[in-house]
Amino acid sequence: MTFPGGWTRGAHTFDGVSHPTHRRGTGPGVIVVHEIPGITPAVAAFAEEVVDAGHTVVMPSLFGTDGAGMTVGSTARALRQVCVSREFTKLRTGETAPVADWLRSLARELHAELGGRGVGALGMCFTGGFALAMMVDDSVAAPVLCQPSAPFAVTPARSRDLNLSPADLDIVKGRCAAGQQVLGLKFRSDPAVGKRFETLTTELGDAFIRVELDGRGHSTVTEQRSQEAVDAVLGFFRERLRPG
Repeated sequence: MTFPGGWTRGAHTFDGVSHPTHRRGTGPGVIVVHEIPGITPAVAAFAEEVVDAGHTVVMPSLFGTDGAGMTVGSTARALRQVCVSREFTKLRTGETAPVADWLRSLARELHAELGGRGVGALGMCFTGGFALAMMVDDSVAAPVLCQPSAPFAVTPARSRDLNLSPADLDIVKGRCAAGQQVLGLKFRSDPAVGKRFETLTTELGDAFIRVELDGRGHSTVTEQRSQEAVDAVLGFFRERLRPG
């Protein structure tokens, strides 16, 4: 278990909470938020693709063991860590995960340093909705939701929920009405995403760009990496973050 080379380790602190970060690259900023069980080799490989596309990428480490692979054991350990943490919501509806404030602070800091039109934010699986919550802050100009799967889709109401408070949803809708766009990606038959894409289309209208892939995979840009998905993400970042 080794973390790939070339990344600079750091940390970000907000409101008394600190998490490690890994940074690499130059150009407009993008925050890549890992899935369960953590920053796996597949997550790091995708982040390197974003770096190679001309971006400064920051990966916060929110849970799990950096560099560990996706196994039954590592997933179970990360789930235990997530389930006892107050930073994350797992089953509650109509609520923004508390960690969103920390992520927005990270986005503001990166944007203040790099300038430009804003930063990109990408979440995946359990963290998929975090990019939408980060969009509440004006520093986030390119939010990407990869297979958003929280709260866990164990009931119809939870399968439709966006992991966002009504007040935050109003801000997101206001930004979309003013021209912001949101990219979402999932495999067409992925049950973990539930009905969230339908909710996003209803709430955001044409501002929500939905990419639905054929097949029965889950992790669109990592474990079951789809070139179509990766191309869509990189194109979205290029369009929304390029100097204007």
